[in-house]
Amino acid sequence: MKGTLWLTWRQQRTLILVGAALLAACAAWVVFQRADMMAFIADHHIDTKNCKGWDGDCRGDDAFQLLADTNDAMRTLCTLSAALPVLIGVFWGAPLLGRELESGTWKLALTQGVSLRRWFLTRFTTALGGTLVASAVLAALVVWWWEPVSNMLDGLYWHDGYIFNATGPAAVACAVFGLVAGTAAGLLLRRTVAAMGTTLVVVAGLRVLLNTVRHDWVSPVARISQGDGPRQYIGTAESAGDFGFIDRAGRLVHEPAACGQGEGLPDLKTCMAQKGFTGRFYKVYPTSDFWVFQWIETAIFIGLAAALLALICVVLRRRAVL
Repeated sequence: MKGTLWLTWRQQRTLILVGAALLAACAAWVVFQRADMMAFIADHHIDTKNCKGWDGDCRGDDAFQLLADTNDAMRTLCTLSAALPVLIGVFWGAPLLGRELESGTWKLALTQGVSLRRWFLTRFTTALGGTLVASAVLAALVVWWWEPVSNMLDGLYWHDGYIFNATGPAAVACAVFGLVAGTAAGLLLRRTVAAMGTTLVVVAGLRVLLNTVRHDWVSPVARISQGDGPRQYIGTAESAGDFGFIDRAGRLVHEPAACGQGEGLPDLKTCMAQKGFTGRFYKVYPTSDFWVFQWIETAIFIGLAAALLALICVVLRRRAVL
């Protein structure tokens, strides 16, 4: 190891080694917690496959006790995985160029016959490799621990922010975006602290925005029950909060209280007949939408990261830092 790679290692080794140690400790903790969880499932003969959804076929209180003992610790791991893009952007991306520009140490590297492009690529690819490994490992640990009790009773479901933001390709793509956003902020602002604050706002703000608009990208599926028959169970799907009745023309009437039930009110069947309703509906996002949402957000994160990386290259090419 020599040249720019050796210098990059010297400058980033503390962060890499500390991160690797924390990741190893986290993995050991998850292995212990999951082993304890699986032992509880085996000892109490819990059929987790039939406990999916609130309407799962679970007997006794053992399944609820299992989730009560597991949920909080699992949320802690999910929070760490979801927060990783912000941590990487603030503590790795922002100082990557920002500290060099602020202190002027980048000039020393360029006096050693190293081009600006090579200097940047060596530093950035090292950080990118660490980002990919750390985010992918954490996301995999979350899935491995959560999968046996996924979408179960009052536990964590695929659409919960804890799970969705901590798993899948979107979690890795968000970490890459965090790194690139921090790097761009450091290059443009040339002040480490200012770049760290800007990165925090940008990465966290984008995550909040995507959580807010996520359901606008895909239309929910309408589950229909004919007449006054019982509705289908929601299972592991996510409710869209939209339900009501169907009239004779097949139109959806978004008035869930049109046929209320209570003292002095007609029963459901009579009310539906009086108002000309032929059935009921409610809308859900099925479990398969998890991957639809994941790939949409992955494309957004990668697209924004690519745009910022192109901006960094343009600034460096014009030698704007010189």
